[in-house]
Amino acid sequence: MTWQFEHVTLGQRVRFGTGTAADDVAAEVARLGARRVLLISSKPVPEVTAKIDVAAHCTDVAPHVPVENAERARALAAESGADLLVSVGGGSTTGLAKAVALTTGLPIVAVPTTYAGSEATNVWGLTEASRKTTGVDDRVLPVTVVYDAALTSSLPLELSIASGCNALAHCVDSMWAPRADPINQALALEGIRTLSRGLRLIGDVEGRELLLYGAYLAAVAFASAGSGLHHKICHVLGGAYNLPHAQTHTAILPYVLAFNAPAVPEAAARITEALGGGLIDLYDEIGASHELHGVPDVREAARLVLPSVPPSNPRPVTEDDLISLLTAAQKGLDA
Repeated sequence: MTWQFEHVTLGQRVRFGTGTAADDVAAEVARLGARRVLLISSKPVPEVTAKIDVAAHCTDVAPHVPVENAERARALAAESGADLLVSVGGGSTTGLAKAVALTTGLPIVAVPTTYAGSEATNVWGLTEASRKTTGVDDRVLPVTVVYDAALTSSLPLELSIASGCNALAHCVDSMWAPRADPINQALALEGIRTLSRGLRLIGDVEGRELLLYGAYLAAVAFASAGSGLHHKICHVLGGAYNLPHAQTHTAILPYVLAFNAPAVPEAAARITEALGGGLIDLYDEIGASHELHGVPDVREAARLVLPSVPPSNPRPVTEDDLISLLTAAQKGLDA
């Protein structure tokens, strides 16, 4: 076999430790020489900010990052004279920080409290008039990620499971996304192994640490490989129908995997091996839902998704294919 590929590894610092978030954030603020921190979080987070001074606090967090919220956050950054963004929360919070960084160039220290993975990618997303636009820009990649499993302990079990499955989706898409290569495939497979183990231990600190680690591997793989069919479907549906991010990814993933698997049997077999069995079997074991809610018209949804389908998908995708996939997901059929 002859390999030929071009791989890019994004530069980023990671600080990982349970119960150490406040110390780690303070160390990064000092290292970066920041004087005016803009905190982006939906609520006060003293367990993270206890050892830093916060110049201003933006709580304007909403799913899919509406453009209006982004503009208000950018204005607050300017008014406060911010020289560093510290985001504490899930993917929506990180996404809002990225929207500010996109136009201001301000660095981000990201402190994730879910397994969304946005903190380790240079992908941004904004929603306007029910349409979600995404892009890639190195300015939005956080300079540092602070992982602390203690911050995920209050995440409801159902949302923890969905968030972990969302991270699995990053891994699966990375096996055949437009820029997939052997390096990000290796990261993705290790991410699948780690995440599936973490999901099975989700009630323990060990499980939450595994999920954070797996989410990071997943995001690094995804940042390199790009958005595949799964993410294109979910981003379009999320923007068009304001669907919950993690739950939508969880519901759609088995159907995209089942659709592509026959065209890439070797990759599908490696995914199954890393999962320790079938994806639906894992879902049944951990109580994850593979039923899609909130799409009123699958035909309309299929028409919206079709222009975003990557030409490099392992098999051709028609509008009828998308209708069948989304219909099966709505009915919660075994993929």
